Parts: sequence; C-alpha cells; structure tokens
Amino acid sequence: MKKFAVLTALLMTVSLVSCTSKDEKITVIESSETVQQETVNVGELDLTVFDVGKADSMVLTSENSTVIIDCGEKGDGKEIIEYLEEKNISSVDYLIITHYDKDHVGGAAKVINNIEVKNVLAPDYDEESEEMDKYNKALSEAGITPKLLTGDLSFTLDNAEYTVYAPKQSDYGEDNDNDFSLVTKITHGNNVLLFTGDAMEQRLEEIMDIGDCDFLKVPYHGRSLDNLDDFLSAVTPEKAVVCTSKSEFSADTQKELINRNIEYYATCFNGKIEVKSDGNNIDITAEKGA
Repeated sequence: MKKFAVLTALLMTVSLVSCTSKDEKITVIESSETVQQETVNVGELDLTVFDVGKADSMVLTSENSTVIIDCGEKGDGKEIIEYLEEKNISSVDYLIITHYDKDHVGGAAKVINNIEVKNVLAPDYDEESEEMDKYNKALSEAGITPKLLTGDLSFTLDNAEYTVYAPKQSDYGEDNDNDFSLVTKITHGNNVLLFTGDAMEQRLEEIMDIGDCDFLKVPYHGRSLDNLDDFLSAVTPEKAVVCTSKSEFSADTQKELINRNIEYYATCFNGKIEVKSDGNNIDITAEKGA
C-alpha cells in the first residue's frame, strides 16, 4: 500500500492597507502531509514463488480461488501438483502461460494432466518444441481450448481483480518471443501486484503506462534491459521478486533495485518465496536468507 503526499494550505493572510492602496500582503504557507489509504478488509491473497532455477513458476491462492502463472521447465510441474495437494486444492481457476519458452511452459502438461484446470490463458503466436507438443497434447486430452489473447482480459476472483494484458504486436522480430509475454496486474484492496513474464525492451515500452505497483515480479529473470530503469521509475514498486539463477541475475539489475531501495528477493539466493497480501500490506518470507 503506497502512501500519498498531499499539499495542505495551513495559513493564508491577506492584509489590505486600503481599498485604493497598491500595498497588498499575501502570505501562503504550505506543508506536505502524508496520508494513508483507508484500511480494507479483503481477506488474504497468497503467492508462492517456486525455486526452479532460471524459470518462472508461481501459484496464487485466496479463499476460494487458485491461479497459476507459468509452470517452469518440464520437471517442475510435479512441485506445483504436490503443493496443491498439500493445500487440498482440487482445481485451478486460471492457468496463465506468459509465453512458450520451455522455462515457462515446460511443466504445464504435468499440471494439466493431474488437476482440473478451468481456464487457460496464453499469447497468440506459434512455437514448436517438445514442451509445446506435450502442452498441446495435454490440453487436447483434457478437452481444454486455451484463450489466446489478442486483447486485454479482466476477471475477479474473491476480492482480487486481475487484468491480463496481451501483447500489442504480432511480430517482435526474429527469435524474440519474450516480448509476447502476457503481463498480469492484480489489485487486491490497496495493494497492486504486477507480473511481467520475460518482457524485454519492446514489451516494457508497451506497458510503461500500466500504473504504480506495490509488488513487482521483475521481468526476464533479472537480466539487464536497456529501459528497465525507466520502467522501474514508471511503476515504482516497493517490493520485488526475481525468478532466476545466479548466472542470469544481472549485477546492473541488482544495482538498480538497491539504488531505488526496493526490497527484493531472488530465488537463486532465497529459495522458495512466500508473498502475502492482506489488501493493506505485503509481507514476504523466504526459505533462505532475507
């Protein structure tokens, strides 16, 4: 929850010597006052970020709903299934595949084959790989037709409002499918959480006006991006998580996060990460370190 600064006029004194006098004295004293948003009661929204190396694998749960954003590589779906079984979760409301790289879609077939998935959201482009073959086969066998987004989509689960932003172009250049990444913004009470997939420079330009967030899933595994600094200035996160390996996590990105006093966690340093929103505050705990 961000605090908002407002200017309040404390005193205005107007002294007129006479109705015909040229001498007027106007004194205005202004001060900056910090105002917090009203506390809300919207229940909990929990995010689990799995430690799966240079890959994205995340599960969001609230009282009556479950959303998965990406499933890591092909061996990582098992961890998601085990987690859902531990939580006695028998169905997934939305599976969001940000794009079709193997470190995002790889574990999706395992998930689809082992639990009821009500809706699948994915970008509208073609990709050929072993992981995609298994993903498409699992969808077919489960009778699921994914919604391939060409426009933005919004839905509400419990008290969390989701907006999934589709890519704005049909071609980002050769061998650049990262910029097809679906971007998900969640408003939970006074908190805003933003998930950016593997968005690179072109995609970040497209969402530069997406608005402030309190929590950011840092794009593209924390690799160096020419306009990441501009993007961080635009969305002003207070807390962040990076799904990455030590070799992928750029020193430049780490420096930018530190210089902005963003409280950040990285799976390569902190292991599995738990994020909790109560609609007013966001708390983060990690398996290792802090």
